[in-house]
Amino acid sequence: MFSVRSRCLSKRLSPKTKSQCLRLQTSYAPFSSSSRRNGYDDTIQNLKIGKDTRVIFQGFTGKQATANAKESIEWGTKIVGGVKPNGSGEHLGLPVLPSVKAAMKELKPDATGIYVAAHQAAGAIEEAIEAEVPLIVAVAEHIPIHDVMRIHSMLQTQSKSRLVGANAPGIISAIGRCRIGFQPLPTFSPGHIGIVAKSGTLSYETVGSLTRAGLGQSLCIGMGGDVIAGTNFVDALKVFEHDDDTEAIIIVGELGGTSEEEAAEWIADYRRRTKDPKPIAAVIGGFQAAPGRVMGHAGAWTGLGEGTSETKYKALERAGVTMVDHPAKFGAVMKDILAQSGRSVKKIEQSAAQAQQKRSYHTSHFPSRPQFPASRAQIPQQKRSLHLSADQNAKILNQYSINVSSEPSSAPSSHLLGITVARTDRSPCIIAAPTTDPTQLQKRVKRFPFDYRQGPTQETIQFALAYLQFDASPPKAKAQAVELVKNLWKMYVEKEAIVSTVNFTLNEEQDEITIYDPYLFFDDAAFKSNKRQADLHSLRDKSAIPPAELEAEESGIVFVPLASPSTSSGAASVSTQTPPSSSSEGPRNLVGTLVNGAGLAMNTNDVLSLRLSSPPFSTSSANFLDTGGKATSKTISTSFKLILADPRVSVVFVNIFGGLTLCDMIAEGIILAFKEVGVNKPVVVRLRGTNEEKGQKVLEAASLPIKAFDDFEEAVQEVGRLANGGKA
Repeated sequence: MFSVRSRCLSKRLSPKTKSQCLRLQTSYAPFSSSSRRNGYDDTIQNLKIGKDTRVIFQGFTGKQATANAKESIEWGTKIVGGVKPNGSGEHLGLPVLPSVKAAMKELKPDATGIYVAAHQAAGAIEEAIEAEVPLIVAVAEHIPIHDVMRIHSMLQTQSKSRLVGANAPGIISAIGRCRIGFQPLPTFSPGHIGIVAKSGTLSYETVGSLTRAGLGQSLCIGMGGDVIAGTNFVDALKVFEHDDDTEAIIIVGELGGTSEEEAAEWIADYRRRTKDPKPIAAVIGGFQAAPGRVMGHAGAWTGLGEGTSETKYKALERAGVTMVDHPAKFGAVMKDILAQSGRSVKKIEQSAAQAQQKRSYHTSHFPSRPQFPASRAQIPQQKRSLHLSADQNAKILNQYSINVSSEPSSAPSSHLLGITVARTDRSPCIIAAPTTDPTQLQKRVKRFPFDYRQGPTQETIQFALAYLQFDASPPKAKAQAVELVKNLWKMYVEKEAIVSTVNFTLNEEQDEITIYDPYLFFDDAAFKSNKRQADLHSLRDKSAIPPAELEAEESGIVFVPLASPSTSSGAASVSTQTPPSSSSEGPRNLVGTLVNGAGLAMNTNDVLSLRLSSPPFSTSSANFLDTGGKATSKTISTSFKLILADPRVSVVFVNIFGGLTLCDMIAEGIILAFKEVGVNKPVVVRLRGTNEEKGQKVLEAASLPIKAFDDFEEAVQEVGRLANGGKA
């Protein structure tokens, strides 16, 4: 979040320009309502789905959509038909229309679920926007970010359609029996707790805890883990505030972006202006994330000017939010804070139990804190699977008339300037800082958003240069800086970058700028999903990627080795870390983690560090491993191979909460690993979610040396015991 005042700091602005700047920046102020520059905020009410919500599916006749539709219909969702491009007829006894426009006219849906592959998803979303479907739910991951920014430039100029996703599990009203997404239905139960989450698997953990506690759920909104979310935490909080079925709220966040801090600001204001505010609890993942890495979700990385997991946690805590370290605790915690707020827990439990029999519904017609380890203070540059060398980056920029020089030996001042994503504004932006000092960048970097389809206007460029106090520079240098922004934007669009920045300084002798130290961060989804940027992708040097990470990538696994903790007085400390090593030196008692879902994988590493890094234990996680939502038995076997290749690993912890991932399939993969890989380390398995009983029976029948648990805390304690010399 950036204030109006902080974006207009230059004293060199004329009164007229200052006035224009204030008007422009006010239009981007967070938490504004319909007075914002567009009417997209007016569509927040479209999130209130329920029993009467009429739903269509795009990609209706596909295998995934068909299976999902059958489940949803049986559960109670009012699916009224679907769309197949240029098709017609019936499917599952429901009408199939050739276009969303035709479906809107004949079926009058309130919402659409988009069940198409990533390379088709952007077009499907745009078609739904053009047809003015009130609620659009996109579950696909790996949609290229430039497609997403173009979609949001459309959404920002209308007030009919609301987007949930992409890369999200969807939205579900447990109390209204309406599911638009792929959430595991057996986990949900009608109740009175509203949930908004970045992570699918962490949200399922949250739901499972509430169901076991007898509280149930009202409305669950999957914000998703993309860089830009169609619906964010504040949007969801505005719905929950006025929802009579919601008695309390849960936020599930993680590193990346500033949405948690924005939620904290909204909550602080809500608690000030509300006589009896609803209790709110939260969990944040990513404390143990590897610095400079994208942790599974496309948006799970910390950019310049963005907070760490620790700062997000503290911001929410200061706002009066009850924080937990693992979502399995939410059931008991929510009962406590409901009682503390004066609400009757017994009455809420009784109401939830009654809702199982007689459904209430939303309407779609609209008349003491745990001590986490400190995060790294400096934010290193992001590493992604598509990374290029400094020379390659310089050559790319040269194609756009940006000539890169070596860093000047001495310069009176230097600046950072570039193009990146403004996640809050759901748009690209100019990013600028009047310094390149790494210790100052986080505090001094500012973003200047602009419309994706329009590009940076002259006015926006002038505001950015004014912030750099470069607007009064010699005409030649100033013109070069303006041209630099325009050329960076051209490269940014044509090469589908996520971040493109350079440092520059003023050569006072020649009255011109010297450009150096370029940083380019490209979107690998553009190639992997849509086969765009093949020439750029061909430049990738695979020899620079560790073989284990390359094998993981080829198997659809996200695998990130974590640094080894140094030891002090027998306890692991993550404040000073050394790179992963396969040498004979270093710890030999780390935990290899195998988890489904990026959010759950991050949280698993966080909790292992929190529980096991101090006496009587002394261990930590060796890796981050997300099998993905579509893991197979072979994927699990490969995951074991990658984990066990690390000599630091003394025990393997398999932590699964099944959604799309089936627990019985995970169990079969574990058995396959014992046969193919030769598992010679203790294995602790915790299975919850879809087909958990089948998975437990598969493991039991295999008679393998595996410690199996239902309870997360019990599993963690066993992991700690085994890692510290306990016998399997």
